[in-house]
Amino acid sequence: MTTERRVHLSRSARPAYDALEEFSKTVGTIAADAGIDDRLKEIALIHSSQLNGCAYCVRVHVDRGVAAGLTADEIAQIATWRESGVFTGRERAALDLAERYVYIHEEGVPDDVYDHVGGILTEQEYVALSWLLVSINAFNRITIAGKYPVPPRRGEHA
Repeated sequence: MTTERRVHLSRSARPAYDALEEFSKTVGTIAADAGIDDRLKEIALIHSSQLNGCAYCVRVHVDRGVAAGLTADEIAQIATWRESGVFTGRERAALDLAERYVYIHEEGVPDDVYDHVGGILTEQEYVALSWLLVSINAFNRITIAGKYPVPPRRGEHA
């Protein structure tokens, strides 16, 4: 394995990273206040991190998802959610929106997706979930650019 020295934005410009962490906490509070439970939140954040290719954030949010009650089967099904029957309508809407935010440069959030998701989630839930997705996409970019390590686990978390 080749090791490469990278600038870690979280260490190199700490005030900016601290502001992003504070933003993330604010968004988490907004989400909780809007009725986005931890399970729904973590499903969306895991999927965004998967699609962005951020192994570090996938690990963080899988751990949080397990703590929120996600099973190994449900976590494994996130990548194939369209073909899977394990997710609720709300969770499927969140997964669809997560994909649209990852690939927002392609066509934004198309009207049909906006209308479909808006027919399932309340406006407050849509807003809160959208801010969660903005936040995770920012964190994904920081950790991917810095090549944050994701070594094999030993012991209880393996």
